[in-house]
Amino acid sequence: MLRRTLVAALSGALLFAAFEPVTLPWVMPVAVAGFVLSTRGSDARPFRSGLWAGLVFGVVFYFSHIFWMRAVGIPAWIALSTLEALFYGLMGGASALLQRHRWWPLWFASAWAAIEVLRSGWPLSGMPWGRLAFGVVDTPLAEALPYAGAVGVSFLAALLGALLAWVVRGAHGPAAGERGRVTAAVVLAALVAVLAVPALAPWRAEETGTFDVAVVQGDVPGPGDDILYDFRRVTQNHVDATVDLGARIDAGETTRPDLVLWPENSTATDPFADEQTHAGILEAVAAVDVPVLVGAIVDGTGPDQVLNQGIVWDPVTGAGERYTKRNPVPFGEYIPWRAVFTKYQFFDRLREVGRDMLHGTRDEPLPIDGVPVADAICFDIAYDDGLVAQVRNGAELLVVQSSNATFIRTDQIDQQFAITRLRALETGRWVAVATTNGVSGVIAPDGTVVATAEPRTRAVLQEEVGLVDGLTPAMRIGPWSGRAAAALGALGVLLGLLAYRRSGRGDRSAAPAHDEQENGVTRVSEPA
Repeated sequence: MLRRTLVAALSGALLFAAFEPVTLPWVMPVAVAGFVLSTRGSDARPFRSGLWAGLVFGVVFYFSHIFWMRAVGIPAWIALSTLEALFYGLMGGASALLQRHRWWPLWFASAWAAIEVLRSGWPLSGMPWGRLAFGVVDTPLAEALPYAGAVGVSFLAALLGALLAWVVRGAHGPAAGERGRVTAAVVLAALVAVLAVPALAPWRAEETGTFDVAVVQGDVPGPGDDILYDFRRVTQNHVDATVDLGARIDAGETTRPDLVLWPENSTATDPFADEQTHAGILEAVAAVDVPVLVGAIVDGTGPDQVLNQGIVWDPVTGAGERYTKRNPVPFGEYIPWRAVFTKYQFFDRLREVGRDMLHGTRDEPLPIDGVPVADAICFDIAYDDGLVAQVRNGAELLVVQSSNATFIRTDQIDQQFAITRLRALETGRWVAVATTNGVSGVIAPDGTVVATAEPRTRAVLQEEVGLVDGLTPAMRIGPWSGRAAAALGALGVLLGLLAYRRSGRGDRSAAPAHDEQENGVTRVSEPA
């Protein structure tokens, strides 16, 4: 168990290195292979031994991967990391059972993708950070995103790691193990060949038109990590930047855009209830004389409720269509079981979240100047549901409104921007990103970053982007990839349980560990 624990811990550290800030995506298959080898359970207690190794892996990986969550509060970081680590423990137990069947790499990869989908939506709206697909944007595997989507690419990355583990595992033991190694090597080579196809024939859609977008990054005064430090100055910064843009348009220095994009929390008070904020928005919209998509905090129906919205503010008709953030951050934007957590002094920081943010449900894109635009507010970009629904319902352009000020000195902003680039590839759409003070930018459908603004500066990025109405295969598949992964993963666990029962709960003799092939089932015998 000590050796398994060490391998699991090292593998968790390797997976951390695959993402920002280290950004070594090539170690990802090695990390997954280490996970597989460390969770290869004994005959007597396969699930329990795999559960322990998976939990160790999850603790090392997730506590380091979302270390930036400390900016919200150490209790929030500990609670969320612990919860997500439990999913890796569950995956470890499943892995131990799945490896008892001949074609276990297929079942393992399916179960890994299914666990990612599960933890991305449950509990408390889930937490998608750390999905394997989120780390492949600068690798050849990224070209598979338009075809397979984030779920499918996570499956492929997990399959690569599982096959690598199969090669390593087959290299030890008697002749059966050697034959297994050859088989694994052949299958691994075949998978690499298949993955080369998207790279040789990348999916690209024909653009049906263009749209001029101006992205405004107003900056946050003071320390830069507190949107409420001087929230009126934050709004005024965005007003001033937009008015300056209007002056340059009138002077002929730049063209008039079709849309001006403001970030999340560009107004941290209700613009319909606060006269100063309302007047500032009207001034900005009049200066550019085009719709401005304003990121606003709006009062909810109750005194303890709030909405995080993107509001289309038209120069003629005023405030119109709205998108409400679908996935508020638990313990950051709302407090589940508030009465329980705020009861204890250890969770004092949570009391600063005075009102609970409500969940949005919009599936339709926002109509802006005749163009259907899909909106995502901050963490929404990491979730599949909202974006997939809006694109399938006709969105031709993606925009992201984000604050990120809380995380401005952390690796979160780079991780989120990498996820945004993934969405551009997956949907085949241009993406415009507006943040209060970083990272703002414009991303092409192939994931290329066309323009960015320096963090903690005031800037306006204006780019003519393409409009795309064709659906990538990944968007046509939609949520069915996750459902297929869940079905295959469940089937694999069932087959593993059947194999476990047929083995008579293992050979409890003191014979040395070895592999046996019997009736298509791989049995692992170890000392009791």
